[in-house]
Amino acid sequence: MSVFADFLAQIADPQHRERTEAVLDWVAEQFPHLDRKIAWNQPMFTDHGTFIIGFSLAKPHLALAPEAAAIDHFSRQIVAAGYGHTSQLIRIPWKGEVDFSLLEKIIQFNIVDKARCDTFWRKQAKPADSARIAETALPQPR
Repeated sequence: MSVFADFLAQIADPQHRERTEAVLDWVAEQFPHLDRKIAWNQPMFTDHGTFIIGFSLAKPHLALAPEAAAIDHFSRQIVAAGYGHTSQLIRIPWKGEVDFSLLEKIIQFNIVDKARCDTFWRKQAKPADSARIAETALPQPR
């Protein structure tokens, strides 16, 4: 994963570096068609030029940034997994487990929801619009 090598090398804590690398590797393996890039000093994955998910680090957690529509859609599952979130970030504590099943659903949601998106960021859609699109393409969260 040479695109992210410099970013990973700058992570001082070896456990945080290992966890971050494992998550980035997992995303790359599960979604090989996604483009990998560093932007705003953060590793991210894009699809046809549109943002799908980005990652950042903080002392207590690894942060996932899938945009607000995905967080709104999966809010209950995010909380059930034991993660905190804001409107734009999901916080996975360094000492907690990564729920890869939930991560996969979030990424799939963004791929489907942004399939016709021609901008990097989502245009501000109503949450109901995103939910309606997801209902036709993905299993609903439990």
